[in-house]
Amino acid sequence: MSDRPGGPGAISAGQVKLSTDPAVGAALAAGLVVLAFVTTGGLDQAVAVSAGNTWAEIVITLLGGGACATVLVLGRRRRRWGGATVALFALLTAFTALSLAWSVQPDDSWQATNLTLAYLAAFAAGASLARLAPGRWRALVGAIAVTSVILSGYALLAKVFPGSLAASDTSGRLQAPLGYWNATGVMAAMGIAPCLWAWTRNGWSRFLHGLAVPGVAILIAVVVLSYSRSAVLVAVLGAGGWVAFVPRRLRAAGLLALGGAGAAVIAGWALSRPALTSDGALLAARTSAGHTFGVVLLVTVVVLTAVGVGAAVAADRVVLPKAVRRRVGTGLLVAVALLPVAGVVALAASSRGLTGEISHAWSSLTSVNAGVGNGASRLGQFGSSRPLYWREGIKVGEHALLKGVGALGFFTARTRYTTDAHVVVHAHSYLVQTFADLGLVGLAISLALLIAWGVAAERALALRMRWAALSDDQVLEREGLTALLLVVLVFGLQSAIDWTWFFPGLAVPTLLCAGWLAGRGPLASTAGQTRRRASILTRPGVGATVTVLAALALLGAWVIWQPLRSADAAASAVSAAARNDVSAAFSYAHDAAGADPLALQPLFVLSELYQRVGDNRAARAQLLSAVNLQPDNYDSWLELGNFDLQNHQPRRALGSLERALTLAPTTVPAIGEEIAQARAELASKHR
Repeated sequence: MSDRPGGPGAISAGQVKLSTDPAVGAALAAGLVVLAFVTTGGLDQAVAVSAGNTWAEIVITLLGGGACATVLVLGRRRRRWGGATVALFALLTAFTALSLAWSVQPDDSWQATNLTLAYLAAFAAGASLARLAPGRWRALVGAIAVTSVILSGYALLAKVFPGSLAASDTSGRLQAPLGYWNATGVMAAMGIAPCLWAWTRNGWSRFLHGLAVPGVAILIAVVVLSYSRSAVLVAVLGAGGWVAFVPRRLRAAGLLALGGAGAAVIAGWALSRPALTSDGALLAARTSAGHTFGVVLLVTVVVLTAVGVGAAVAADRVVLPKAVRRRVGTGLLVAVALLPVAGVVALAASSRGLTGEISHAWSSLTSVNAGVGNGASRLGQFGSSRPLYWREGIKVGEHALLKGVGALGFFTARTRYTTDAHVVVHAHSYLVQTFADLGLVGLAISLALLIAWGVAAERALALRMRWAALSDDQVLEREGLTALLLVVLVFGLQSAIDWTWFFPGLAVPTLLCAGWLAGRGPLASTAGQTRRRASILTRPGVGATVTVLAALALLGAWVIWQPLRSADAAASAVSAAARNDVSAAFSYAHDAAGADPLALQPLFVLSELYQRVGDNRAARAQLLSAVNLQPDNYDSWLELGNFDLQNHQPRRALGSLERALTLAPTTVPAIGEEIAQARAELASKHR
């Protein structure tokens, strides 16, 4: 069922030739899958330094620097499309690094800087590759589709084999492999548009076409079983955006219908088994239900693959008249446009009426006291804890309006404003987190970057040109670039209301897509219209630039490594102390402090070691250094107060503990007991 016979569906001579795009796409997909498993939750709830995150950031930084250098050496002479966006991203990275100077917790800001540097490298790599090999866009779109399906399939397999893949995960919601249900849900949502693109491609084997159907079924099922309302929202927007913009609406509707039916079977069966989708189920019950679920999943995938192949054959053989295609396509477009209208009608027919439902929904969305369970029923509810986090983030930002409290400083600064005893690392919104951490300056840089990128993306897709005005090759590329655009929009919209920006497994593929759109240049331009560069030996300026770029990449990798080096040395110090090797413990602890002079943990370890050898003066000096290093962090004051309290210095302890209480009035309930103990000891001394 061809939408445009002789148009984008036609196979040109160039398309018949075997391409290396599948191999390139497979290699890229493999790298992205490994990245997701290695980094898992990124800067997660503990903001802990991890080897996986560190080495991933180092590799990304070096690869990004290498891609930029390759473009300078081998790239053809073209206008430097995307240069403004890369420069603004570099400015955001530099301001993030600069925030270490005033950060309330500079060691966390260091980690945020490392992550942002790696993200800059990924974005620049995408822009560079678009300049170096603009025809490889198929490999990137295919890699995103394959990555999303593989990771989503693993999420389902974690329910099939819980004993092997997720023994400790008693949550009913899907959260493997990223460790967070909303991240898992949006990861699946990001793959829908690339799968729609794959389904519309001619010239591929029918088996590959058929795989798009079970792929979409898996993606939709994971979105539903993650119980992530934000993922459902952006998945609908992504699929709707494709249907609304890309003319091949008949094929897209067919894939969504077939995939949706398969997802209904997968998700419906799972939801009917509490052992799979309810919290707290015993491992034995989860294993039994999971194995049966595996059979259902396997049969469904096999059937959907056969159906997909059959549908692909039928689509190739059946050619609808142009008038019929136009009418059906228009009907589908109208149906998408009428979805909001149908929602308004449903609200008006409800017991509360239209205005009552809107008022109730707004009250639930904005209430800082609203809560919602983890069951499937949450998909139909509006309440959440985000308004509380957003209010706290805005409070933090208001007290440091221009420059914020330092990158990732929200975690530490919120404790003086919150009335919630829960530990919350992120503000669950890129906008609110950036306002709290980097203030209005950080928001302004982010807004400028967004505008510059939007202009570049519009230029790449030539949105002002009608589809009929494009050549067949341009139509094919615009469809692929549309898929990349929707990947970016899906992730961007979801990260605006969540903390998924800190997941490299999600952010890096998105930044590759965003960078590609920024660096592609006008859709009408091709590499063949440019001149090949002269030898680098005749361009000393380029050689010098490449040398500087390589030096910066290596320096960035070394800087990224230091927090991990410090954490490893601190852990070695603790281990050495446990086996009574005090000399080695001191050596490791000093190495830890030297590698990361902004961190508190090495100072705490040194203080404990000095106490162990009976040098309380030196022990207290380390804690005083911690207070001077991070005076707005309650942890440093709490450690100092506890030290003085244990050494029967209640007056000193009282001042430190009261300062800790001021910085964290509700986060550490034990502070009140320690203050009472210090006051009691002080009173007994005065009797």
